[in-house]
Amino acid sequence: MGEAVIFGIRHLSPAGAWHLRKLLDEVKPQAVLIEGPSDFTEELAALADQRVKPPIAIMAYTEDLPIRTILYPFAEYSPEYQAALWAYENKKECRFIDLPSSVFLALPKASGQTGDVGEEGRISVYRRLDELSGDDTHETFWERTMEHFSEGQGYQKGAEVFGRNLRELTEGEDGDYAETLVREAYMEQSIQNVVASGIAPENIVVVTGAYHVEGLKRRAEAISREEWEKLPSVAVQKTLMPYSYYRLSSRSGYGAGNKAPAYYGLLWQGFLRGEADYAARSYLSRLAAWQRKNGNMVSSAEVIEAVRLSVSLANLHGYQIPSLRDLRDAAITCMGHGRFGEIAQAVADTEIGTAIGSLPQGVSKTSIQNDFYHMLDELNLRRYCAATSGDLHLDLREKLTVKSQKSAFLDLERSFFLHRLRVLGISFVDWQQVQQERATWAEHWVLRWTPEAEIEIVEAQLKGDTILQAASFQMKEEVEQEESIAAIAKAIEASFFCGMPETVSYATAVLQKIGVEAAAVEEIAKTVQSLSVAIQYGSIRKISSEALIPVLGQLFLRACLLLPESCVCDDNASREIIEGIARLNEASLHHDFLPEERWLQVLEEVAGRDDLNTKVSGYAAAILLERGKMSNEELEQKVEFRLSKGIPADLGASWFEGLSMKNRYALIARMGLWESLDHYLESLDDEEFKRALIFLRRAFADFTAKEKSDIAENLGELWQLNPLQVSEAIQAPLDEEAQEMLGDLEDFDFGDI
Repeated sequence: MGEAVIFGIRHLSPAGAWHLRKLLDEVKPQAVLIEGPSDFTEELAALADQRVKPPIAIMAYTEDLPIRTILYPFAEYSPEYQAALWAYENKKECRFIDLPSSVFLALPKASGQTGDVGEEGRISVYRRLDELSGDDTHETFWERTMEHFSEGQGYQKGAEVFGRNLRELTEGEDGDYAETLVREAYMEQSIQNVVASGIAPENIVVVTGAYHVEGLKRRAEAISREEWEKLPSVAVQKTLMPYSYYRLSSRSGYGAGNKAPAYYGLLWQGFLRGEADYAARSYLSRLAAWQRKNGNMVSSAEVIEAVRLSVSLANLHGYQIPSLRDLRDAAITCMGHGRFGEIAQAVADTEIGTAIGSLPQGVSKTSIQNDFYHMLDELNLRRYCAATSGDLHLDLREKLTVKSQKSAFLDLERSFFLHRLRVLGISFVDWQQVQQERATWAEHWVLRWTPEAEIEIVEAQLKGDTILQAASFQMKEEVEQEESIAAIAKAIEASFFCGMPETVSYATAVLQKIGVEAAAVEEIAKTVQSLSVAIQYGSIRKISSEALIPVLGQLFLRACLLLPESCVCDDNASREIIEGIARLNEASLHHDFLPEERWLQVLEEVAGRDDLNTKVSGYAAAILLERGKMSNEELEQKVEFRLSKGIPADLGASWFEGLSMKNRYALIARMGLWESLDHYLESLDDEEFKRALIFLRRAFADFTAKEKSDIAENLGELWQLNPLQVSEAIQAPLDEEAQEMLGDLEDFDFGDI
């Protein structure tokens, strides 16, 4: 009997794919066997579908948590992909022959390994290869010697020699070598099974990584049934998914990728066209086109010079066709004027590219994937499945000028869908906060598709068959696990955004059951804020919020009761208290059913008491001033009291810090305030001034240049100086002595302040 033809390849090798197809045309085998998980064989028909547009990937994932995945990506120029295409085009048997994914996913767990430990030995060999070849990386060596090879047998022999030498230098030393032997024994058994089915060995072509050619040619002993039964295994699901050039690039962390998948695509096109220099010409012309399109002029003469230089650089290494390294060096010199930064973005676009694969409707996807893509089409969002970010602005209000109800509420339905993806942690969506004064109808999203997003969608399959089911499961699970009323309220808010009234009802019932007696005012304030937002969004999102109103009212009153005594705190705790006051105040402004008078009384108490944290008292005064509940006379009285000689310097400055956190323009316009502050600072001795300085610097740190200039104008008037000179003095950089003094203040003991 003859021997099977074993063709060693490198993943993502255009030359390998081209010469493999030529060999298949010559040998015309009855069976094509491909290195890859054997349980992926059932996906081969979908993989070879003419409507499939690479890059794509087959992924298996565990059914139980924590989810673990194994991924096999393919570009158009992947030898494995072209082998499968040839087999289906010629109606020949085609199988994957490596260990099934159920075993692959169990092996690391069984052995305690967490990654490709076998890479360490190979990296060492590659590093030595780089030194001997004189090239920057073994990628360049491989491209020069293999990807530009025009003769098929030469490629096949070269790949075999490369793999054999790599194996000899690392055999037995790699941490995954035992796994390699098991894999090769399984592949040998798979080949024997095909022979046993009636296909002669000489009518079989085996496509495998160059590293495994020697192992298979040694005719390793096939794995026995007893050995097979000892291998660990886990339950898995499989799916075919779109992939991207970016993800194929080694920059994204995929170890079997290459640095320039788009450039390798040009190499593939060169083989198809029969033009050996096609990739070189196209690379440089595309760089120039990108530069011109983005406003960076590149002349034809510069492109021509780059072509000539790249050929000369290749000749220096003894080759006729430029490698990617030669092309990039020539482009930097001739187009970037010696600076890579000038062409960096053009290089990324030309070498990595933004290509994303696609699958026809219904081709080998999980139910949640099918639902995701169905919703994209239903909501006219398919165009956002791109590698570049796209902005989407939504108006959630009903469109009165359209005829159908679907069109009238299209943006609202889009919002529901995108928020559900956000809840599931799908990175396809990024919600940008929009500032609206007492309005809730505008949303801004940034959408960008990545293979990682597809993986996240697949992983969500364990939570439901559709995006809606999975999001509902996720929200209910979070509510059940939470004990914090603020977290549950946040879930209620998210449920409103997602358009899930059943989840709103469920979470509200849970919130009502949890006692709030032990909750701190900061947590109550967060809860109030979330419920307030949910109620505001209720009408625009067509979800009833009636059940939330009494809950919000109860929590708001409790916050009013707790707030004054909570303000007896140190400076660090005051930050959270102030954030809580801001949340409570915002809620009172949005809802008429909340007791405004009660809230204002609490603020007046906090602003007036001298036994509370002074920064919090100052902030409460700022709110009263903003809401028109404090007259100029009252403000002057408080300033006179808080910034008097009898008040410790740090307490007075801290109060001013709180006051200046709001209404800055209103404060700047009050000359009496700055006059009082001026007199107060003049009355301090050196030590008191140092204690005040740290708070005052913090108070003014967030003031804009315009606000500081206006303050300088006030001070100039007080001091009878030129306002411009005062402004320059105030905003001038500190000298070394002043910086040293401020550095010493970092160690200042402020006690409980």
